Order: sequence, then structure tokens, then C-alpha cells
Amino acid sequence: MDTADEHLDDPMTDFACRRVEVDGAVKTVRVAGSGPAVILMPEMPGISPDVLRLARWIQAAGFTVHVPSLFGTDGAYPTAEEGQKVIRRACVSAEFRAFAGGGTSPVTAWLRGLARKAHAECGGPGVGAIGLCFTGNFALTMALEPAVIAPVVNHPSLPLDDPAGLEISDEDAQALQERIARDGLSVLAYRFEGDRWCTRQRFDAYRALLGDAFDARVLPDSAANTDPPPFFREVVRTPHSVVTAHLVDQDGHPTLEARDQILAFLRERLHP
Repeated sequence: MDTADEHLDDPMTDFACRRVEVDGAVKTVRVAGSGPAVILMPEMPGISPDVLRLARWIQAAGFTVHVPSLFGTDGAYPTAEEGQKVIRRACVSAEFRAFAGGGTSPVTAWLRGLARKAHAECGGPGVGAIGLCFTGNFALTMALEPAVIAPVVNHPSLPLDDPAGLEISDEDAQALQERIARDGLSVLAYRFEGDRWCTRQRFDAYRALLGDAFDARVLPDSAANTDPPPFFREVVRTPHSVVTAHLVDQDGHPTLEARDQILAFLRERLHP
């Protein structure tokens, strides 16, 4: 990493670092706060300072935020060179299904186990799950776990090679339809209008699957932060990360309003 950017790394000293085991697989999880649990999954290229900023907002809203380390270097500022390396590794990893036809990513089974453990520890009516970019759809497939009652799907980018595709197997899609109909769940979702990684066709496919339970919010491209970190400026190259890298932290700004809507969604379901 360029030494000029080192001061932008996040030391994460306010997060506990846990090693969590689910079905024999162990992963690092950064945890902070108190109250009902919210699982915040990172976007590419990892648990960046912007993802941690969102995690702190979730903590301050009265939740125990769990941020699992799924790829990249925790706390690192997103540079273009390192970010591209992380993408290449993730795309060939057995844990992820980055391309069309792969079905549900296996890592979601581990994430559902994390949700069960977090619910048992933190209590409350259930768990929130927030996916971002590469993990966007994971928040939806995590709803196969009964403890997950507040899924938020942010700019889901998988499968990378099919703009209208959904990263989910046919079997899991049917099970999700049944769960949502049975329990009356709703799914909150965000994207920028011109996002080439999360297209209108993809949101149309989600609506075809979930019907009125899919609450889609689309922001204009003009609302995106025009000076995101290098990975988003040089690799992503499109308005994309609504509540992280492309968020503008100004009162009344559409991206900050999106953040507030997500926090309200979590409060309504997890703090009845």
C-alpha cells in the first residue's frame, strides 16, 4: 500500500476481534455495541473504513453489529491494485459463486450459522442482515435462517457476468418465497440508477421472485460521492456503494437519507 494512504486505514480498536466457528469452519468477526444483532457483510475489497463507518452508525442506533471478515485485509483503505487482487482471489474461491449458473454461494451457510449464534447471544426478536456489493444477495439468502427477520440488499453485484441474474439456486429461491410469504418478511434494497454492476434488470428479477415484499429504492447517479477511494474510482467506475464509498455525509443528502431508512427498518423489526 502507498504510504500516503496508510493514515486512512482504520485501526478498529473499538471492535472486539472474535474467532467464530460454524460447522467446523472458523472466521474472524469484528463485533461492537449492544442490543439485537445485525450482521453487516463487507463489500469488495473488504472491511474498509467506509464499511466500518456504517458499522458504527448501526452500533450507535442500538444494535450489536457483527462484521465478518470474508475477503481482503480488515480495516484497509481500498486501493485499486490491492482491490483487484482481492476480486481475483474471491472469484476463484470455493466459498463464492461469482458467475451465472453457480447458484447460492456456500459461504451463506456459515453466515446463517453466525446469525443463529448472534441471536442466541444478543436476544431480541431476531437478527438483521445487510449485504453490500459482492455480498449484497447474501442478506437475502440468509433469510433461510429463521432468526433473520430484517434483510437489507445493497447494490448486489453477483453474478458478475449476468446483469439480470440472481446469485441463488432454484431450490433456495423457492424456499425463500415460502419463508417470506409465511412470515410476512420484507426485503429493503438499494442501488444507483446507472450502476453497471447492479442493473435495473437485476432488481426486476428480484421483484419477479419476491413480488411486493421487495422494497426497491433507486437513487440518481448525481447523488453519488464524486471522490470515492481509488478502488471505486478506478475499478468500479460507476455510482455503486449507496451507504459506504459513494455516501455523502451531509444532512438531507439522498445517500444519508438511505442510511437513515436502513436504520429505521432495523429498529422497526428488531426493537418492537
